[in-house]
Amino acid sequence: MARLLARGHSNREIAEVLFLSPRTVEHHVARVLHKSGARTRADLRES
Repeated sequence: MARLLARGHSNREIAEVLFLSPRTVEHHVARVLHKSGARTRADLRES
């Protein structure tokens, strides 16, 4: 999921690829950002 985030995919696109609901992806994205210390998706792309 983090790779898809770093590549700039939207929650909906990630949900389709991983066969999850967009709401579930939203939750996972928040956790990835928190654990990585990133504030935004763009911060993930820079690291």
